[in-house]
Amino acid sequence: MIHQIRKLYNEDFSEEKYQLFLEDIINTHKYVPKFKIAETPVFIPAALKEKLIKACDDIMAVINQPNFKELTNGAFFDANTIVPNEDEYAKFIQFDFGICKDENGDLTPKLIELQGFPTLYFFQELLGSMYKKHFGNVIPEDFSQHVNGINPTKYVELLKQEIVGETNPKQVILLEIEPEKQATAVDFFATEKKLGIKILCISKLIKRGKELFYADDEGKEIKVLKIYNRIIFDELFQRDDLEREFDFLDEVDVEWIGHPNWFYRISKYTMPLLKGEFVPKSFYLDKLETIPEDLENYVLKPLYSFAGAGVQIHVTRKMIDDITNKSNYLLQEKVAYAPVIQTMDENAKCEIRMMLLHNSKTNKTEIVSNLMRLSKGEMVGVKYNKDKTWVGGSTGFFEQ
Repeated sequence: MIHQIRKLYNEDFSEEKYQLFLEDIINTHKYVPKFKIAETPVFIPAALKEKLIKACDDIMAVINQPNFKELTNGAFFDANTIVPNEDEYAKFIQFDFGICKDENGDLTPKLIELQGFPTLYFFQELLGSMYKKHFGNVIPEDFSQHVNGINPTKYVELLKQEIVGETNPKQVILLEIEPEKQATAVDFFATEKKLGIKILCISKLIKRGKELFYADDEGKEIKVLKIYNRIIFDELFQRDDLEREFDFLDEVDVEWIGHPNWFYRISKYTMPLLKGEFVPKSFYLDKLETIPEDLENYVLKPLYSFAGAGVQIHVTRKMIDDITNKSNYLLQEKVAYAPVIQTMDENAKCEIRMMLLHNSKTNKTEIVSNLMRLSKGEMVGVKYNKDKTWVGGSTGFFEQ
């Protein structure tokens, strides 16, 4: 997005360099990531950075309202999804923005989705360091993955402060469903390496009264004090085959690092509550009095799905009429991504995830990192980008 840097990067790029870059990532944790890693990072100009910061601030102003929980109580489709001991603030928040062009041709972000759930906080730091290691001769030294220019050491220290704190790392677990099989497993390994915490499948938790334990490598039982939760409820509800002693509804003496309820409160359900220049029009389908005539300009999204499952991008009136559970759907104005990343063939579109963290020391939620996805298909996602190059997961480097 910064023409001169992009030109230098593309001229310097070689397939050999890219393969060495991938091998270095793989060798770090002796693991092949299950998703495509893009051939390039994205260079974000200062003007777009400021708009992204403003967009995040506008959304956080809604989330920080005193009545936000009251406004989002309807986000829980079932009382059986409300987990006890909810905290006051979402520890982790993600805002996904499509990069578009406004009426003047200037770059601008438009919100696609948001979630109150952790993402690849540790893998993204590894990815950024690898881009700089292998392509650093054309990445400006003062460009940073972090809008505030924080260095990698300080970034990891901040995450450690919020996830582990003063607790013995052995008593902190990263909780998942069969973590080694997850598409994001590489981030778990990066987290384990940096924090020294245990990666654990929910089926391995031992429950005694209100206490939780796991067996370490020597078979010794370790009491769990904190849970860094990475379980997506949609997947958990589908795993009737998974035998486990612990249920999320259980009253247990643990501290949630990222309380599960925020997964619902800050989600697609939040979209119609948001307004402003960086937010597309969004409506709860069951509360929509009149169906728009220009449905070609809208997408239909199920409220309770993950990773784009069930999203309809070619909406028809019949499609809407055939939905019986309209309270579970959202009609959202389409966002026109701009193909702004020059590649070796066709230009790529991009989406940026602004990664936020609630800092317990300052009592503020701040932008700490980012994740980018490059696409040449109709949507961002593997099935829309098969056999294409210069697409996939990446990171943005901000002009400071």
